[in-house]
Amino acid sequence: MNPDAIIPTTIGWVVAAVVFIFVLVVIIRSIRIIPQATAGVVERLGRYHKTLMPGLNLLVPFIDRVRPLIDMREQVVSFPPQPVITEDNLVVSIDTVIYFQVTDARAATYEIRNYLGAVEQLTTTTLRNVVGGLNLEEALTSRDEINGQLRIVLDEATGKWGIRVGRVEIKAIDPPLSIQDSMEKQMRAERDRRALILTAEGTKQSAILTAEGARQAEILRAEGDKAAAVLRAQGEAEAIQTVFSAIHAGDPDEKLLAYQYLQTLPKIAESASSKLWIIPSELTEALKNVANGFVGTGKAPLSGPPAPPRSEPAQPTQPAQ
Repeated sequence: MNPDAIIPTTIGWVVAAVVFIFVLVVIIRSIRIIPQATAGVVERLGRYHKTLMPGLNLLVPFIDRVRPLIDMREQVVSFPPQPVITEDNLVVSIDTVIYFQVTDARAATYEIRNYLGAVEQLTTTTLRNVVGGLNLEEALTSRDEINGQLRIVLDEATGKWGIRVGRVEIKAIDPPLSIQDSMEKQMRAERDRRALILTAEGTKQSAILTAEGARQAEILRAEGDKAAAVLRAQGEAEAIQTVFSAIHAGDPDEKLLAYQYLQTLPKIAESASSKLWIIPSELTEALKNVANGFVGTGKAPLSGPPAPPRSEPAQPTQPAQ
């Protein structure tokens, strides 16, 4: 082969390869694929041109430049504990967590140099302003109020940066160790006081219930005794009425009444408390009536003392009223 013919051919192949590579580079630089939940800021000749959305985007090669992609998802950032002085001059360490989201990629790129560091510093200063107006007890018990104030201030300040603050949470508030010991002693004393109060209330309630139960028992016992006494009296009254009716229905005479009276006297002496038995004055009259009864029938008495001698017949006496 002619060497003079080989040289132009080689040059042609080199030029073709260079052109191919150039075209390939142009195509590659003209196409940009943006992932989902991200955004890219395009600068044309050093000035902001547009914001690339997720998907396939076309660019002018060597003229348009894409800045680093910005994450559009909600981000959670935990800042290190910050020392804060409360209203009662106590230094507490507060650890915060911020939930924020970039809503405008252009503003987040050009309005602030480092939006993450700016959010951290703004959170620290706002936290000191809010907690500085509260004492320790209010700071420990007003977390929701502090979170709300922080969110409002941060959301208002970061709005021009293209950032939306969703939530601000206080993760921990750590007072000094000496204050923690004092708080533990106070809580222990409060728990002991509540325990004593509950014990006293229980004892009081138990005593009240016991007294109430005893009162109800006495009332029921008294009502039972009353009812028993009434029933007993009614039974005795009915028995007396029955006996009285039977006696009047039988029309007893003096002899029968005297005999019954004599049968009742031994029962009186059967009482264990009877130390001295006094014979009533009606005994003589009763004996006379019994004796007269047996004499009148012509029969001798079966038992009992003999009738006393008399010169004339004994006159019947009236039974004692």
